[in-house]
Amino acid sequence: MPAPAERTSPTADTSPAEPPSTASPTERASRADRVADAALALLAARGMRGLTHRAVDEAAGLPQGSTSNVARTRQALLELAVRRLADREGRVLALHEMPDPRTGGLDALVDGLALATHRALTGNRGLTLARYELALEATRRPELRAPFDAAGARFRDQLGALVTAMGSPEPQRHVLSLVAWADGLMFSCVAGTFHTRIPELDEVRAGLRELLEGMLGGGKPVV
Repeated sequence: MPAPAERTSPTADTSPAEPPSTASPTERASRADRVADAALALLAARGMRGLTHRAVDEAAGLPQGSTSNVARTRQALLELAVRRLADREGRVLALHEMPDPRTGGLDALVDGLALATHRALTGNRGLTLARYELALEATRRPELRAPFDAAGARFRDQLGALVTAMGSPEPQRHVLSLVAWADGLMFSCVAGTFHTRIPELDEVRAGLRELLEGMLGGGKPVV
């Protein structure tokens, strides 16, 4: 069955909105998360054409007009999805919780990054698919580019701090290589030609070790 047709208005959803909310800030935040989670699930399942305010209402189990009350325009809905994606991927990758490579050395960095990458490939495949949908949309919507890039910058910064702690002489270039390697692996195994074969954790670890040893040699932490 074809995806629901996109609304013709470029700026606003035409569904009848709910009356002004009298919910508490916590309740409003909870509803926004619920809307954003449903939007991400729709992006993974149906792609960008399947993301409409009405479809989000249905997927979230909310009354018609609820999504419009949280994010009136399509741009607002996309930005809400980007922010929620960053929060959820932050918990999946958990780079801030990795062992300090200055004490654990290269082994700690390899183990932590391999576990984060493998989590994205296994229990969070839908989230990874939604990220690719939003990344492609950001190439066509300049107004989405800035929030999407800002959300990703914090992960690059965390990764930069990790390789810098390991003595990287060119952390920016090394971060680019690491992100390109991880993104290439995830795309190939989630949406590309290797989508039927998810590598085991040990395989991800071996690939990262080869890459990081090539970059950092023996890995001499900066104390």
